[in-house]
Amino acid sequence: MLAIDGKALRGTIPGGETRGRYLMAAYLVGYGVVLAQVEVGCKENEIVAAPKLLAHLDLTGLVVVGDAMQCQRELSVKVVSKKGDFLSFLKENQPGAWAEVRDLFEAKEPLAADHSPSPNDFVTTSTVAKSHGRLEERLITVSSEMEGYLPWPHLKQVFKLERWTTVRGVTRREVWYGLTSLLKELASAKRLLAIARAEWGIENSLHYRRDVTLGEDASQLRRGNAPQANAVLNNIVLSLSGLGKVENVAAARRD
Repeated sequence: MLAIDGKALRGTIPGGETRGRYLMAAYLVGYGVVLAQVEVGCKENEIVAAPKLLAHLDLTGLVVVGDAMQCQRELSVKVVSKKGDFLSFLKENQPGAWAEVRDLFEAKEPLAADHSPSPNDFVTTSTVAKSHGRLEERLITVSSEMEGYLPWPHLKQVFKLERWTTVRGVTRREVWYGLTSLLKELASAKRLLAIARAEWGIENSLHYRRDVTLGEDASQLRRGNAPQANAVLNNIVLSLSGLGKVENVAAARRD
């Protein structure tokens, strides 16, 4: 799985402004390796930067996972043209597709006493995990009914993903909708749930470690290409840690 996402270099934000240098990375989940990184220009956004990032990579056999910002028809076409697959989360930035997928899973049909609900092909699976006082339950519902109906290139399946997070007795529920080019014969609901987690993983495994563990947020480097060079060095450190199966980077730095 290849997760793509961007992050700000907070130490480069000038006083009185809201944006500094902004980089977008392609992170190979499972190996902990950053394969590529590009800068998002001051007049650009991740929609523009994502195709540039993927242009450097061989996507054969990879599933590219992105958040709602990367859920774009043109990017879906590019991924499949490079022999990869995509899994993207939908939000209101794609209002038509988002509403169609939401309505598929949320439709509540009023039933007469002698009628049964309309059949569907929904498949569900769930996981429960607990660590550090945090309990998480994830439930995914998958359908292939939108193939050939929703005007999205290479679409094969859509899904609804729910997450309940309980900390200190307080539970929060979150809901996402998404779509993928993966055939149901190749990607079961269980596999799609695992792939969807990759988009969350880049935040914890890459961005958090760069920001906090390696101190990128606190860096005072601002001039020239020094901030980007520092980010590249941090990516190399984390990539080597990933290849070396180092789970606790902070502890490894102290040793």
